[in-house]
Amino acid sequence: MNTLLSADYIVPVTHPPVKNGVLEITGDGTIVAVHSPDSRALAHREVYRHRGIIVPGFVNAHCHLELSHMLGVIPKHTGLVPFLLAVMRSRTAGEDAVLQAMEAADRQMAANGIVAVGDHANNGLSATIKHRSSLHYHTFVETIGVEPELAAEKLRQSRATAESFDANRVSITAHAPYSVSGTLFALLDGARDVAMPLSIHNQESAAENDFFRDRSGVFLDFYHALSKDISGFASGAETALRAYVPHLGAQTPLLLVHNTFSVAEDIRFVAAAGREVTWCLCPNANLYIEGTLPHVPDFIRHDQRIALGTDSLASNDQLCMLSELRTLHEHFPELPFTETIKWATINGASALRQADRYGSFEKGKRPGINLLMHTDGLAITPETTVHPL
Repeated sequence: MNTLLSADYIVPVTHPPVKNGVLEITGDGTIVAVHSPDSRALAHREVYRHRGIIVPGFVNAHCHLELSHMLGVIPKHTGLVPFLLAVMRSRTAGEDAVLQAMEAADRQMAANGIVAVGDHANNGLSATIKHRSSLHYHTFVETIGVEPELAAEKLRQSRATAESFDANRVSITAHAPYSVSGTLFALLDGARDVAMPLSIHNQESAAENDFFRDRSGVFLDFYHALSKDISGFASGAETALRAYVPHLGAQTPLLLVHNTFSVAEDIRFVAAAGREVTWCLCPNANLYIEGTLPHVPDFIRHDQRIALGTDSLASNDQLCMLSELRTLHEHFPELPFTETIKWATINGASALRQADRYGSFEKGKRPGINLLMHTDGLAITPETTVHPL
C-alpha cells in the first residue's frame, strides 16, 4: 500500500513547491506523485501530516571520507598551505582508528539526510564501508604528481587504487592545479571515464593564483617543505584555473570544488568554452580553512550550475548539508531557499550522473525524503533541523 506524506510545503525541486501538498510513495520509497491538497486522489485515504518542508534527500557533491579521523585536529583559519601540510602529517593514523571514524562519518551523513556522495580518495581503505553503506558513493580517486616525467606512473598507481572500488562507481581525477602537472592533467583527461566529470579542487586559496601568475607566494614554502621540483609548472597565467583548463579537452565536464577565490573573469573563461561545468561550494570548509566564502552572486549572475559539498571532517565540524545551507543563507540572505535547495539536491545528483534516481520528487525516482522542521514558510532558519523519513 502506498504512503501519503504531507507538510506545510512539498518541494519537488524540479517543479514549484506545493503548499500543503501530499507526497505519495510506494513501500520502498519510490515516488508515485506529488498531489495538491484538494486532489481527488486523496479522497478517503490516510495522510501523515507534518509541520515544515519536505524535500528530497541531500546530495553531498564533495567529501573526503578517509579524513574523518581528523575531526578537530587542525585549527581553524590556518590558510590552505598549512592545512595541507597538517593533513599530510596526520594521514599516518592507525588503520583501525581511520576505519572507525569513516564508519561513524557514514552514519552521520545518513542521519543528516544525505543519500549520495561524491567522495575523493587516495587509497582503497574506504571501499568496504562504501560497499556496506546505505548511501550511494561515487569515488573520485585523486591523482597527484607535480613531476611531468612521473605522470604515467602516477596514473598507473591511481588505476590500481581504483580497482578497490565498484567499477561502476569510481573514476580517476586530478587533485588540484598546484598538485598536478600539465602533463598529468593531459593524461588524466585522455584516461577519464567519459561519463564522469573531472572533480578538481579549484582556487581554494589566493595563493594558488599568485603561484601560477608569477611563481610567488606561500606555495613556494609548500613545495620547499616537500622537496618538490616545480620547474614543470609554467607561470604567466592570470589565475590557477586558466593555467590548467587548456590541458583539457573542450568536451571534458568539470566538477570544480571550493572556488573560494574564483572571480567573474574565471567564470566567463570556463563558460565561454561551452563545456559542462558544476561549481561545488563547500561553505563551512571555506570558512574553516581560509575564513572567507566564494562570491556567490557572480555564479548566479552568469547562470552557472552550483552544487554543495561538506568537504571532510578535517575542515568541517560536521557532515551536514543543512548546515551548509544555513551558512549560505546567513551570509547571503537574499538567496531564496527554492534556489539553494537545488544546489543541495538535483545539481549534485546531475554532476554525479545520478539524477535518474536522486535529487527531486519525480515519478519513478527513489531520492530519499527529508523533513525540515522549525522552518519559516518556505525558508530555513538557524533552528531548522533535518529528519529523514
